[in-house]
Amino acid sequence: MPKILLIDDDAELGGPLAVYFQRFGLDLACALTPSAGLALLRQGGFDAAILDVMLPEMDGFALCRAIRKDSQLPIIMLTARGEVMDRVVGLELGADDYLPKPFEPRELVARLLTVLRRQRLPDAATSLRFDGLDIHLDTRSVLRQGEVLELTSTEFELLTLLAREPGKVLGRDDILNRLRGHEAELQTRAVDLLVSRLRKKLEPLDCIKTWRNAGYSLALGRV
Repeated sequence: MPKILLIDDDAELGGPLAVYFQRFGLDLACALTPSAGLALLRQGGFDAAILDVMLPEMDGFALCRAIRKDSQLPIIMLTARGEVMDRVVGLELGADDYLPKPFEPRELVARLLTVLRRQRLPDAATSLRFDGLDIHLDTRSVLRQGEVLELTSTEFELLTLLAREPGKVLGRDDILNRLRGHEAELQTRAVDLLVSRLRKKLEPLDCIKTWRNAGYSLALGRV
């Protein structure tokens, strides 16, 4: 049973949500503070984390950054205000998805199952190889000129999406919908931020080409 950690200072949220999660085969543990949540994560055994943005000690963005220093655990952020900038910042820091409060528990479960499925989905091919870049689908690992890259789940999925059809231009809306599985208000801004972050990690390789008013493509040849 996948184990999920909720870090939210609303003491009345965790209990009912844990009961609801059990209906879908998900085990939810709760922490009311970032320090308590980080302590639980260090013990290991979690498959994903849900972070509230508005927290004591540190906000959810700082918490996401702290988790990303040591882990590529899938992260969903709860943005209480539902503001576009909250979502942009969360994605930029490496969150895999976001959900504005108040939310429907069923939608949260659906998004959790989506990120968990992406994390574990096997592939018929085992690797995609390019000049200077190796993408291993079975282990979800990426080598840039022989060096292992630390990519978030969403960054890996974006790179894989482009790498499956090198040279093909994918529009921003198409990328967003295929990666996230639902329509999102961020649209082009979210994809642009994700591409920018991935490009920086892939340097000095110049892998991703921008097509003005069209989208992005992978600009590497297969080997």
